[in-house]
Amino acid sequence: MVRTIPYHSVVEAVETLCIEANHRLPSDVLRALQLAAAGESNPRARQILEVLIENASIASEQRVPLCQDTGLAVVFVEQGSQVVVASPPEMPELTVIDAIQDGVESGYRKGLLRKSVVADPLYQRVNTGTNRPAIVHHLVTSGDRLRISVMAKGAGCENKSQFRVFNPTAQAQQVVDWIVQVALAAGADACPPLIIGVGIGGNMESSCILAKKALLRPLDSRNPHPFYAQMEQQALSSINATGLGPQGMGGDTTALAVLVEFAPCHIASLPVAVNIECHSHRHASCVL
Repeated sequence: MVRTIPYHSVVEAVETLCIEANHRLPSDVLRALQLAAAGESNPRARQILEVLIENASIASEQRVPLCQDTGLAVVFVEQGSQVVVASPPEMPELTVIDAIQDGVESGYRKGLLRKSVVADPLYQRVNTGTNRPAIVHHLVTSGDRLRISVMAKGAGCENKSQFRVFNPTAQAQQVVDWIVQVALAAGADACPPLIIGVGIGGNMESSCILAKKALLRPLDSRNPHPFYAQMEQQALSSINATGLGPQGMGGDTTALAVLVEFAPCHIASLPVAVNIECHSHRHASCVL
């Protein structure tokens, strides 16, 4: 049986997610910061972590943004094959993607969130004034639900993300070493402690999407495949052993999590993407 979801319901859901993501740090991220502060041996690093926790509390209580960079909206949409988004009768040409874009614009306007999108990347770089267009990844799945996840991706951390194609004979340790190098290269500019999404396999574009999608996983989760779960732990331990620390000022906590996702790839290829996220890991999801 086909389920119909009104266009305005999608708009309202995305609007709410944009505001919530920017005002409320997810509970798993807040818990990771609290655990890091409790176990941090460096007094200055511990103080920084405590300030980040206080910042999250103030943002939630006063309904203000966690960070002044309220991000480019990245939206992952999983639309069940039995779901239809009903366009307004006066504009039957509109789709679920249009509803998402309208929701982003409304959320950033009503939430008083900074608009950070320029219409042209090189010629004039004029701000669109709406924070649209958002980046939308749309996937059709089975079922009668519409799942929407919004990530507010700031430039400071996104700018430090990297992609590389390894020789297909490369070993896991080489990949882990490179992930650590990317984290170190990001340094203080990406506002550590970091959350690191890794996409292994696929091709150039799909590995990058996979790395970003990995950031939607709970921070205390592990890849169900033991091999990749071990990679996650090894990379996290190696990154924290560098001593870069919170805000790059030294300490035990350079990263809160490394989250690896993998996909099949060409026999002659081994693409790997690392998507860097800062401590202000802003995302929210809902199911319609």
